[in-house]
Amino acid sequence: MSLQIAFIGYGEVGQLFARQLATKADVRVSVYDILFDDPIRGRELKQRASDDKVHAADSVADACATADIVISAVTADSAIMAARQAAPHLRPRQTYIDLNSVSPATKRDVADQVRQGGAAFIEFAVMAPVSGVGIEVPILSGGATAETTSVRLNKLGMKITPVSSEIGTASATKLCRSIVIKGMEALMVDFTLAAEKAGVMPAVLASLTVSYPGMDWDHIAKAMMSRVKQHGVRRAAEMREASRMIAEFGLDGSLAAAIAERHESFARSGSEPSST
Repeated sequence: MSLQIAFIGYGEVGQLFARQLATKADVRVSVYDILFDDPIRGRELKQRASDDKVHAADSVADACATADIVISAVTADSAIMAARQAAPHLRPRQTYIDLNSVSPATKRDVADQVRQGGAAFIEFAVMAPVSGVGIEVPILSGGATAETTSVRLNKLGMKITPVSSEIGTASATKLCRSIVIKGMEALMVDFTLAAEKAGVMPAVLASLTVSYPGMDWDHIAKAMMSRVKQHGVRRAAEMREASRMIAEFGLDGSLAAAIAERHESFARSGSEPSST
C-alpha cells in the first residue's frame, strides 16, 4: 500500500528528508515552500525537487490534497502560520506532524489549528543535527496516534521514539537540551572572539583541556562557531521558543533570550571563525 507524504517547508531538513523518503518503495513525496513563488529562488528549489524525484506543489492546498501525512518543516517562528495555511485543506484521514523546534505551548497551538478539520496531530522533536544522518536522526514523538505513526515511518528507516500521548513532552525535552547546546555555542562564540583579541587562545585551550580532559576544546570551539554562523538565525528562533517555555513554567527565560540574540547577531555579522 503506497504512502503519500507532503512537506511544508523545503529548507535543509525538508530537502534531506524528502529526498531520502522519495527513494523508498511505494512512497510518494510532495513539497511546498513559500519560496516557490519567488521567480529566482523558486525555480532553483523546484529544479532541486525534480532532480530528487519529489513533486513540487503549487500551493499548500496542492501539497496536502492527496497526502496521508503532512510534515511541517518550516522555521520555529513560522510553525503556527504554516498550520493555519494547511488547516482548511486537512481531513480526518490525514496526520499533520510538526517537527519544528517550538515550545510545548506553540505545539498545542499548532495542534488546535490542524484538528479543526479532524486531522490527527503529532509533535516531533529532532534530537540531533540532521546533516549526514538525515531521516535516521533520533526523533521523539508525542500525540494520541504517535505510536502507530512512528511505527509506520520507522519502517521507512526513521528512528522515532514515542514518549507520550500528550502534546508537549517531546518538545520540552528537545528545548531543554537546546538550552545546553545552543548556550554552549553562544559561549564558544564569545570565548573565541575574546581569546583571539587578547592573544590568549592557546593558554585558555590548554587550561580547559586540563580541567575537562575528555573534550577537544579546539575542535568544539571551531565547530560551534561555524554552526552559529551558518544556522544562527534559525537557532535564534528556536531559543526564543525555549525562553517562552521557561517563562510559561514561571521561571526566568532571560538567559535563553540572550542566547537567541547572540546567535542571531553573530550569524548576521561579518565575523568568521578563525583558522587558528
